[in-house]
Parts: sequence; structure tokens; C-alpha cells
Amino acid sequence: MAESKSKIESVREWVVEHKLRTVGCLWLSGLAGSTAYNWSQPMKFSVKIIHARIYAQALTLAALAGAAAVEIYDRKAKDAKLPVHNHSS
Repeated sequence: MAESKSKIESVREWVVEHKLRTVGCLWLSGLAGSTAYNWSQPMKFSVKIIHARIYAQALTLAALAGAAAVEIYDRKAKDAKLPVHNHSS
């Protein structure tokens, strides 16, 4: 009987396979969310746009760091699964 993957595991695999798409979606949602938040603040329009871009840029950097961490974790997990052959006698 095959084991069914958990929801978290299937999401993690999708993120690993689509890193750039994930970062792009996070950037777009961050830009939209911060624009919506800044829209209610009493500022000039140009300042609202600048703040929204800065918040989205910070979120993108965090997403890139997260993608790098996932990549490092996956490589270490793959290296741990590989058998090590000792050829010294």
C-alpha cells in the first residue's frame, strides 16, 4: 500500500520544483498587499508607491533566502541518503 503524502510535503515538493514562480507570486502578493495597506494611510501617492515597492522587495528577499534554505536542506538530505563507499583497505 502506497503512503499518501501529507499536504505539507506535497506543497514543499511543489515549491522546490517551482522556486522562481513561488518567489514571483510572493513578490506580487506582497506588492498588492502593501499597496492595499498603504492606500489607507494619509500619504502622498508617490510615497505610497515607494513604500509598497520597498515592502514587496523585503518580502522577496526573505522568499529568496527561504528558497535558498530549502535548496540547502534538500541537498543535505540527498547527500545523507547516498551510500558512502569506503575503498581503502
